[in-house]
Order: sequence, then structure tokens, then C-alpha cells
Amino acid sequence: MESFTPLSAAIGGALIGLAAAVLWLGNGRIAGIAGIFGNLLPASHNALWRLVFLVCLILGAFATARFLPGLGAGGVDPVRLVEAPAAWGVPTPIWLAIAGLLTGLGTRIGNGCTSGHGVCGLARLSVRSLVAVGVFFGVAIITVTITGIV
Repeated sequence: MESFTPLSAAIGGALIGLAAAVLWLGNGRIAGIAGIFGNLLPASHNALWRLVFLVCLILGAFATARFLPGLGAGGVDPVRLVEAPAAWGVPTPIWLAIAGLLTGLGTRIGNGCTSGHGVCGLARLSVRSLVAVGVFFGVAIITVTITGIV
């Protein structure tokens, strides 16, 4: 957290909100990334907008990193965001794969992810989303406490 700057956080938050609003107003859909990705296959009549949204999400992140390198975490130097705890003896790629699978399982069980519940659901004053976000934060606090990764 040494590289946190309120300005870049505010810009990022505003852009996330703008993307969610544009998708809602333009397509009538909620910008929940897990739902968008999870319903991409099997291909259906609404797969095109999902694919376009995900490709633009990736290209936007790439373009920002390429053309505004000092904006993100770590400034212009690449950042290692996570490493598996050494005491656990699990290689980092395996640790990340397990974390990804558990995240995917959690989004399926919770019927949504942090973007769907945290950004769009809370903005719609959804009680279900408020509970989901509380669970997300609670599990994150427990995970950081157990693993020591900050």
C-alpha cells in the first residue's frame, strides 16, 4: 500500500462507475464481470456484447499501463502483486490457480462478484448486495490475517 494515491484511486473509481453506467444505460445490463464472463459460453444471441465488453476491459487496462505507466500501483516499475506465503510451501502459480478457482466458486455461490454487488448492487440499494459485500470484506480480512499477505 505504499504507492496508494487518492487521485489515481478517484480516477479509477470514476472510470469504473462510468463504465457501469454506460453499460446500464446503453444495454440495460449490470456490469458484473463474473456474470458477463460466466455467461459468455455457451454462445448465445447476447454473447457479442459480453465479448466486446471483456475485450475492451482488457484493452483499456493494457492501454493505461502502456501510455500512463505512472498511474498504477508501483509507479513505472512493474509490481509483484502477490506471492504465496513461503511457510506454506505452495508454489505461487498453484496458489494463484487455487485462489482463482475459489474466487470463481464464490462468485457462483454468491450469484455475483465484487463489481456486480459492490459497484452496481450497492448503487441500486440492494440488501442482498450489501450482505454480499459484507461477506467479501469479512473473508478478505480473515484471509489477510491468516496468510499475512498485504
